[in-house]
Amino acid sequence: MKTFRTLALATAVSLVGVGAMAEGIFAPNLTYRTGPFAATGIPLMDGQKDYMTMLNERDGGIGGVPIMFEECETGYSTEKGVECYERTKANAVVTQPWSTGITLQVLPKTNTDMIPILAPGYGFSPMANGKVFQWAFNPPASYWDAASMIVQDIAAGDLGSLNGKKIALLHLDHPFGKEPIPVLEAMAAEYGFELVLIPVGLKEMQNQSAQWLQIRKERPDNVVMWGWGAMNAGAITEAVKTKYPMDQFIGVWWSGHDADLKQVGEAGKGYKSISWSMPQPDAPLLADLKTHVYDKGMSEAEDTNAVFYQRGLVISMILAEAIAKAQEIHGTGEINAAQLRDGLENLDISEARLEELGMSGMVPPFSTSCDNHTGHSGAWMLEWDGEKFVQASDLLMADAAFIAPLEAEKSAEYAEANAPWPVNESCN
Repeated sequence: MKTFRTLALATAVSLVGVGAMAEGIFAPNLTYRTGPFAATGIPLMDGQKDYMTMLNERDGGIGGVPIMFEECETGYSTEKGVECYERTKANAVVTQPWSTGITLQVLPKTNTDMIPILAPGYGFSPMANGKVFQWAFNPPASYWDAASMIVQDIAAGDLGSLNGKKIALLHLDHPFGKEPIPVLEAMAAEYGFELVLIPVGLKEMQNQSAQWLQIRKERPDNVVMWGWGAMNAGAITEAVKTKYPMDQFIGVWWSGHDADLKQVGEAGKGYKSISWSMPQPDAPLLADLKTHVYDKGMSEAEDTNAVFYQRGLVISMILAEAIAKAQEIHGTGEINAAQLRDGLENLDISEARLEELGMSGMVPPFSTSCDNHTGHSGAWMLEWDGEKFVQASDLLMADAAFIAPLEAEKSAEYAEANAPWPVNESCN
């Protein structure tokens, strides 16, 4: 069996050969395996952990340096998340907040603590602007990318057809759930559709009767769900109960959890979710995981083919590739946080690289740069077929021309509100 390596170029390996004697790279993860969001958090965290375990078991880490991938439990609480950040930051090369609320609290600290934030597919969308947010990264796609792609899918590529239609945004009443609103409001004004905002409070996640009563009254052409954790299962159950057409119900990538749809089975057929990751049960990576992790009893994962578990694998791959790139750039194995920032800013996840990693088709190719900290990879639409999620579209791409001015505007507003805020004027 061919072994697929996650190390960078051979030249990088020679540069960091001293890594065999290194203590390790501390990469903490602010997890939530408890609380109302645990059902969605656990498979993601399992995927992340298993990928790093595989690298340590198979390769001795990255560039010969072991990865110390420790978890700090937040329960998705912003307060606990900030406590975890403060507890782990002394030796950390990265912060993985795992909550838009935590990300927003940590973001102002980045310019002084100089520890990069890695928030794959979440966080504050204007973080894409690397000139302003020099220490924050949200590859491979942002929430604003997701909103753009969802609306394009609803319009079947003809945005003019949206004129006079009504789209409801069923969203968690939390910073995460409010993220798409600026783009959706701008698109509603541009293309003539009515946007109806329907918030779901943290205490209402499992009882959304009031929200679905409003949906029945409003009779929207489509419902877009920006949900997480228990909210998703509650919304899908209510949609089935009220006989809302499931083929008019679309979720963000955190609302495409297999277990939520398995609760309703065939009745959920037609529900869709945008996704920048795609499960690949036959990916060569899975064979390496079986040999080096599963067969050794080192994994707690229940379903290794699930959307969220495999997305966790992709997330840790992004971090591992950034570490390897930083080692290559700086010629050292035990990188620090500032050096990892350079790795995150120079990612090149190409089709060829994904094939080398044994991960072809698991994520679209993307790259980052000093002014592009997201990569804007594009995403696929997944659809529930009654038993599992299947691919329902070719690769969709966000409308960059529409989103970029809004990113510039909102990042400038953030910098002004948090002045003095350093901006990288040399980045072109």
